[in-house]
Amino acid sequence: MQTWSTKSSALQKSPPSPKPSPTIWEAAMYQQSRNAPGLPWLKNYEFPYTFPAPWGSCTVCMTSVAGHLNSQDFDPRFRSWQSCNPGELFDAPIVTYVDKDKTAIAKNIEQQARYATALFIWTDCDREGEHIGTEIRDIALAVNARLDVRRARFSNIERAHVIQAARNPIPLDERQANAVSARIELDLRIGASFTRMQTLSLKPMVEHLQELKVISYGSCQFPTLGFVVERYFRVKNFVPETFWSIKVMHRQDDIDVKFTWRRNHLFDRMAVVILYERCLVAKAAKVVKMQKKPTRKWKPLPLTTVELQKMGSRYLRMDSQRVMKIAEDLYTKGWISYPRTETDQFDKGMDLRALVSKQTPSQAWGAFASNLLAGAFNAPRAGRNNDKAHPPIHPVNFVAPTALTDEERRVYEFVVRRFLACCSEDAQGESTTVEILYGAETFHTHGLIVLARNYLDVYPYDKWESSQQLPAFHMSEVFVPTEAKMTEGQTSPPGYLTEPELIGLMDANGIGTDATMAEHIAKIKERSYVETRSRSGRTNATDDADTSNAAARGGRGGRGGRGRGRGASTTTAGRPSTASNSTMQEFIPTTLGVALVEGYDALGFEPSLSKPFLRKEMERAMKAICAGSTTRREVVQQSLEQYREVFARTTVRIEVLKASFRKYVLGQNG
Repeated sequence: MQTWSTKSSALQKSPPSPKPSPTIWEAAMYQQSRNAPGLPWLKNYEFPYTFPAPWGSCTVCMTSVAGHLNSQDFDPRFRSWQSCNPGELFDAPIVTYVDKDKTAIAKNIEQQARYATALFIWTDCDREGEHIGTEIRDIALAVNARLDVRRARFSNIERAHVIQAARNPIPLDERQANAVSARIELDLRIGASFTRMQTLSLKPMVEHLQELKVISYGSCQFPTLGFVVERYFRVKNFVPETFWSIKVMHRQDDIDVKFTWRRNHLFDRMAVVILYERCLVAKAAKVVKMQKKPTRKWKPLPLTTVELQKMGSRYLRMDSQRVMKIAEDLYTKGWISYPRTETDQFDKGMDLRALVSKQTPSQAWGAFASNLLAGAFNAPRAGRNNDKAHPPIHPVNFVAPTALTDEERRVYEFVVRRFLACCSEDAQGESTTVEILYGAETFHTHGLIVLARNYLDVYPYDKWESSQQLPAFHMSEVFVPTEAKMTEGQTSPPGYLTEPELIGLMDANGIGTDATMAEHIAKIKERSYVETRSRSGRTNATDDADTSNAAARGGRGGRGGRGRGRGASTTTAGRPSTASNSTMQEFIPTTLGVALVEGYDALGFEPSLSKPFLRKEMERAMKAICAGSTTRREVVQQSLEQYREVFARTTVRIEVLKASFRKYVLGQNG
């Protein structure tokens, strides 16, 4: 129901309504709306409702906000880049004010709060939502100090949950709000000081970068760039190593069976020659293991924001930022649930069958949905994450494909198919494993028969196919292999980072939130720190990225490492040619991006600004504020001292950073 968006607040007005509706859900059926002044989309919905004591029957006004109302900036004396040394921004006074484009929203809150008796906060039940709630509260209390302020605690907008939240309000969580306040201040001070220092020191060195307004720094932005640069040098400086292996093939019942060496491969040619000759001397191989057992492919977990971004980038031919924009549009139009969530488990109180039933009209997956309702429904798997704010991403209504744009259709279809797959059964199969002893060496082969596709019938993004058919081998059976040969190959380098891989690294290292990862990736592209290109366009493992203005010459060493081989013959960096990979975008750092990362690494900080550790420490501190084990003030002071020390050492050794610029951006070695 659109009125109960999670970015909203309800004000209970007096006098109470003489004819209240029995529940808040039914009350919405009789709501009246009127435009609030200043913004065409800003509306106030009024309806009667009976709350529990002490309020009872009330006239309710439900209105909305659009994210944070307030912004923070330095005192005007410090806003000019020439007004002070950048290091002074660690201590400069900060002022908080309502954004110009949010003044109409703030005035509407003030107008509605003047004659209200209570304020209910219905913002997202996460840190950001809690902080936005305190902003709403402070604006309202400034004009009506008598307001009774409560927050509604809910995780989805189904009828029962909305009613439960209205009947059981709780106080705003000041600790969570303080954690966000700390993060906002730290991001402002640290980002502004380093950005000004970098820009003022480095930009004059390079004429062709004059079109860039700033050379920015961010505590999430730089580790994101660091992941890209680190992978780039692993690819560029990769040194292949030769390995040897033994391959065995046997033809039986007109079927060619390929056996894989248990050792896979070795880097000592003479050792492999000796082992291979022992196999030839033995002549016959003996079956030492014959196992058939049922197996399954697990259906996917409920959909989170991070998973949506990764899968969208991999299969929907969109970058993560575009995927999120489309998902938010679908949410606003009422087709899917809120797309920013860390939760991968559905609440037991959600009526998932009702959501499945809404998809039965579809020509593409309606039959599958009907089959689920006819008895094939299976409860979704429960993951380990629950942010207590929003359910996993799922469809809330059916929409015909003709009513959507092409991009909307692709994202909506993925969300629906993922949800239906979650409500289906695991794919079932039978696996066969055969192991043979040939000489003193063990070889094995594997076969798979898919018996029931189940969720795979609606979820084409997963692949699970029957593999090679195996003839009937028997325990202790002895046979002479049709062919045995010694092969030679080389280890292959990793590929450049793709967006799903980058998002995975950010998620694992606590860089950004599910809601901001796409923004950080977009920022390093906007700043010309990285470039992207289609992975299918890469023809050689050691393509020099200079062709796309990527980093050149010098840098970190990188051997392939033993055991990184992908086959028995010489390979390149290309991946298997599949439909999903053909348009996969990979990230390559520009000379500017490499210069920044290499420059800070050369300063010898422990840890480096291009690594995720400082940001991870900051995130742990935010959680400590939420837990009450530390305070906002303590965290801000401690974090600022860490970054202040790095800043001071950087300014003293700025020539190291400039040398990195001369080497990578200007191509001046020495």
